Amino acid sequence: MIRYPLDAPEIVDALGRGLRAAGYSSEGIDGLLGPEAGQALVGGVWWPALRQTRRADDDEAALATLIRLFLLGSTEPAADVDAALPDVGVAALLDQQVIEEADGGVRAILDIRPHGSDAADYLVVADQDASMRPGPVRHDHVLGIGGASMSLAQAVIRTPFARALDLGTGCGVQALHMSSHCDQIVATDTNARALALAAATARLNGLDWDLRDGSLFDPVGDETFDLIVSNPPFVVGTGAQDYIYRDSGMVGDGISRALIEQIGDHLNPGGVAQILANWVVRDVDAWDERVREWVEATGLDAWVVQRELADPISYVSLWVSDAGESVVDAAERGARWLDWFEEEDIVAIGMGSITFRKPAEPRQPDVVIEEITAAGQEVTGFEAQAFWARRDFLRDNSDADLLASRLSTSPVFLETQSLPGDDGWQQVSASVTRPGGPGAVLAVDEVLTALFAGCRGEVPLAALISLIADFHGVEADALAQVAMPAIREAIGRGILYRAD
Repeated sequence: MIRYPLDAPEIVDALGRGLRAAGYSSEGIDGLLGPEAGQALVGGVWWPALRQTRRADDDEAALATLIRLFLLGSTEPAADVDAALPDVGVAALLDQQVIEEADGGVRAILDIRPHGSDAADYLVVADQDASMRPGPVRHDHVLGIGGASMSLAQAVIRTPFARALDLGTGCGVQALHMSSHCDQIVATDTNARALALAAATARLNGLDWDLRDGSLFDPVGDETFDLIVSNPPFVVGTGAQDYIYRDSGMVGDGISRALIEQIGDHLNPGGVAQILANWVVRDVDAWDERVREWVEATGLDAWVVQRELADPISYVSLWVSDAGESVVDAAERGARWLDWFEEEDIVAIGMGSITFRKPAEPRQPDVVIEEITAAGQEVTGFEAQAFWARRDFLRDNSDADLLASRLSTSPVFLETQSLPGDDGWQQVSASVTRPGGPGAVLAVDEVLTALFAGCRGEVPLAALISLIADFHGVEADALAQVAMPAIREAIGRGILYRAD
């Protein structure tokens, strides 16, 4: 029988007490490392942090040892680890597969690190990544806190939900964040090691999750949820499952398609689902064709945001570099992968997020599919919630309703582009941008520029359009008819909002 790490609850409890007693928290670590070494460590440069731990005084010795052991991949004397965690001890840590003997000392098998959120400072248990240990990672390697997991956590709507599902929980990062606003959490995974480490993560933080083994929605049967979150093993490949954390075992983008096709059956009316996905692209000019087909078939409201369109070489390079394989093995795997892409006529891979919402009442679903790649325009939970609120507002209000409303312009930048000409600079384009709003960019002309400047919540929109029409010598009704599509788009992007 396979034994997984941290299967003794009393040791997990003692480990948690010991870590916290040593000051092993986000604040404690930041305080010891200082801002420069701490920022370097976030960027993947570890040696300044190691230098700072070597300079720690006696009062910080235990914390310094734990930082080197769990965050820096250092081999530490067993006596120092015993001293840092006296209520646990090296023998128990070895037995619980937290550490292993190495080079006359001990080194960590697991990555245990503080993870701050708006609600709390948690401890997260995962496997040490490839940069910390020699050789390739395990087949059942459990990823820790990474860019994808944090991107999804940032995007999740944080309003209170009664029942939530974390599908493909891994070490439990999404479940941790959902614990702050969800009453009950079910977390699933196909990787038994991941479930064991997620259980340790939950216990270290005094949380209780319903952990279940199985693929996709098999573990939950016909159960439904108010919130579903998933960071699945979405990597597009041949169907070989070399590493469970990235490879689903399904050919191509099968895992993303299956997840999308089934997700609506498990959402309560009014429920939300937020996932990361990758999809095959065979024509870059029609990158949305495949994902659009899947999404529109669900009958759900959906906001698809493609954050990156990766060419095959860039995509394969990304994934062959993270498993710790030798250069030769990585090159061979990459070549086979590219051969398969070529055979399948795959020219690119779309990478992004999808936010679903199940309408509370039967109606035509609202589907928006767009590419938003600019830095600083990432989807956040606040923006996702506001996006749906604006879509509801537009659906519930006719053009006549909007014309009778007092609208205000959000804080925006007006950006213009001009070319030199015989009469000086000639403006060729202009746009307004709402900072921090995903896709909140709208091309404007002279009329829209004046309209947005005049929207201060003081007069009805119809009156403002009438003033602008008089200035330009055109009929107000004709101008309103031409401007309303752009006005609706501006409201949908949060550039305009109703002030009354």
